[in-house]
Amino acid sequence: MALPSIDTAERRARITARLLLRRDEPLAVADDLVALHATDAATVYLSLAARLTDPGVELVDRALYAEVSLVRLLAMRRTLFVVPVDLAPVVDAAASRAIAAKEREKLLVFLDEGGGWDAAWLAAAEQATLAALHRLGPSSGQELGAAVPALRERVTVAAGKPYEAVQTVASRVLRVLAAENRIRRDRPRGSWTSSAYRWVESAPWPEPPVEEARAELVRRWLASYGPGTEDDLKWWTGWPLGAVRKALKTVGAERVTLPDGDPSAGDGYVLPGDNGPTPPAAPRAALLPALDPTAMGWRSRAWYTDPAHAAQLFDRTGNIGPTVWWNGHVVGGWAQPADGSVAWRLLEDVGDEADSAVRAEAERLTAFLGDARVTPRFRTPLERELSA
Repeated sequence: MALPSIDTAERRARITARLLLRRDEPLAVADDLVALHATDAATVYLSLAARLTDPGVELVDRALYAEVSLVRLLAMRRTLFVVPVDLAPVVDAAASRAIAAKEREKLLVFLDEGGGWDAAWLAAAEQATLAALHRLGPSSGQELGAAVPALRERVTVAAGKPYEAVQTVASRVLRVLAAENRIRRDRPRGSWTSSAYRWVESAPWPEPPVEEARAELVRRWLASYGPGTEDDLKWWTGWPLGAVRKALKTVGAERVTLPDGDPSAGDGYVLPGDNGPTPPAAPRAALLPALDPTAMGWRSRAWYTDPAHAAQLFDRTGNIGPTVWWNGHVVGGWAQPADGSVAWRLLEDVGDEADSAVRAEAERLTAFLGDARVTPRFRTPLERELSA
């Protein structure tokens, strides 16, 4: 029997119907997207704002710092993500726990080579840090360094080489404590665009079995991003191919053909029964930020981003910049010049209706940004040009 087929038009319709929905609350948006890229602090706010019915910085702040319905985790591909709090134990078991263990190993090597400090020294430094945080409340790295002498210790990195540098141990110790969720990132010292977070106390997540967690994460990903290939999932999760295949089998994923996809990528997978057409929806424009989870959802991107535009929209390592979307595919890019406006450019002719819809989204984004100025951490040629 021939496999069901899902073509590019259907895949783009699924993007509009599943990943660009308008929601009233940040948690609902995060549930749709599974995980929001948080390497760049502004990306979280802009990804949510693009999909919120009535976007506002305070609404996102409340979810992150008052309700704590959204939490930051060092997770897939050693990347910082924001995920719904109920999904955090799953992500932790499926990805973060192994990453945290490797981060601790690397930290011990760093301490031994740089200062001759061992695991006992590190354990004492961590306990002193946790005690200081309990005593002080939300604190910056600088404040914790002032309270804990061990955090002020300095290490020479790459001694004798042209890129020799001297570093304090504070940032690395705090990173490992956060990776293990013994502390977590709280409100930044600056505005919502800042990554200079304060730290607060936390506690390790519950520990579901790794294979169960991986299966649940793949189930959630397929529900939002399916169909996807094994290669897409291997890239997105950062797992070995064997782990991806085992999780797909556990959830009973069904194989489909992708006739318009990259022939080298192979067949795709969907959840059981999810191979039918998406109900027609109204056309939708969106201005998504650099590293938005939709734009970074698959390794193979030719079906939603014309390869002819890649040189303008991606940096040299494959990070995507701010993008303009119409009907489930990328049609241009945008940036914020110094005057605070939103400048955008369409890279293909998509008609007057799309032009008007994009213009309306640009006005909506301008209102959300207000006095804030956003420059992506990973800059792309078109973003640089439009922001000049």
